[in-house]
Amino acid sequence: MDVLILVAALALLMFVAYRGFSVIVFAPIAAILAVLLTQPNFVLPFFSGIFMERLTGFVKLYFPVFLLGAIFGKMMEVSGFARSIMRAVIGAVGPSRAMLAIVLVCAILTYGGVSLFVVGFAVYPFGAELFRLARIPKRLLPGTIGLGAATFTMDALPGSPQIQNIIPTTFFHTDSWAAPWLGVIGGVFVFVIGMLYLERRRRQAQKTGEGYGDGHLNEPHLEDAGEKLAHPLVAVAPLFLVGVLNRVFTLAIPSFYGKQFDFAGAGVKAVPALDVDKVAALWAVEGAILAAILLVVVTAWTRVKKAFAHASQAAVGGAMLAALNTGSEYGFGAVVAALPGFKVISDFLSSTLRDPLMNVAVTTNALAGITGSASGGMSIALGAMAQTYLDAAAAAGIPPEVLHRVAAMASGGMDSLPHNGAVITLLTVTGLTHRQSYGDIFAITLIKTSAVFLVILVYNLTGLR
Repeated sequence: MDVLILVAALALLMFVAYRGFSVIVFAPIAAILAVLLTQPNFVLPFFSGIFMERLTGFVKLYFPVFLLGAIFGKMMEVSGFARSIMRAVIGAVGPSRAMLAIVLVCAILTYGGVSLFVVGFAVYPFGAELFRLARIPKRLLPGTIGLGAATFTMDALPGSPQIQNIIPTTFFHTDSWAAPWLGVIGGVFVFVIGMLYLERRRRQAQKTGEGYGDGHLNEPHLEDAGEKLAHPLVAVAPLFLVGVLNRVFTLAIPSFYGKQFDFAGAGVKAVPALDVDKVAALWAVEGAILAAILLVVVTAWTRVKKAFAHASQAAVGGAMLAALNTGSEYGFGAVVAALPGFKVISDFLSSTLRDPLMNVAVTTNALAGITGSASGGMSIALGAMAQTYLDAAAAAGIPPEVLHRVAAMASGGMDSLPHNGAVITLLTVTGLTHRQSYGDIFAITLIKTSAVFLVILVYNLTGLR
């Protein structure tokens, strides 16, 4: 019965998310109902002591990353830098390789620190025009953007500043460059197989004579198609700066502060010592993105100053919504993890999947799929079982860095089910429906999921990390 209650609570959250209702509203409702059906007298303490504590803890740690990533994306958009990069990539690979061009642009932007939620808005107008000129069905565009923005650069490639690659650092005391070779292997696999799949879909459509299509919604109008933009090298400089400074800060911050910062030494006795290992990776990413934002503002001030107020307000709103959505899912997961049914499930997984890497991969993937959120599902899994994973990995001689990479990549697997917020947003932006385009998104999801198990196999066979 306890397990059924837990499953029902998860099913409710998945259903309301799929129907478009706010997770911020329904995550606490689902959590409260689960507690009510298990231990009615525990409802209020669980809400205040677990749900709200975990929600606020998540926001406290990760909101700056959400905020800076959103602002950076908006600055890249209003400055014209994103469009300059798009044109340069198209010029390099040619309009006939429209799919490759879009995947590369999305990859450059997301690996450079632009929030993946923002990339779709920035790339879509040019992607749609490129697909139209190349006579590629528009229905393939969401899958193409998804491959570039929400797969290998999101959580596989080492050093990615996306939140899915940052969350494991606070649980495993690693950094964003954890297990670089495994990340590269997984990332290359997803890119190559994903591109082969998309090109096969394009050729199939070409054989049947299907073109871009007519009567589409939200068709872009590129009024500024002939405008003078910054040189591509100038446009890509902020993205390059994020990567360089992220690495520099990752190495410098622990050396500068040590493992802990004692506030008493600064004359503040009421605040306990801060575990620097837990937040160093966050500080590194935040500092790198902040420096990149300043570089965009300085180098494109004439453009940026006209839209800065509106763009920054939109970025703040989007960042708050994304952070609270994920924080609510994290709070929900913490409540679920405290219920008897979760112990039954976790014990079953531990006894069935004795390999710690397989355990973390399956658990994280499943919870990401249920919640429809990579960061939310991973936060639930690691918030409940991170120490268990660490203990099991230590017993098996597996470094925490490998756990980090597997957990990060697993979070970006089945998270993109139909109720995923990013999927719904992308389809809305492109003016397409689940029926038209979700099949290709799901195919990319299966490719991404299989990459996690490939990485585990490579590690088990070679010990490479």
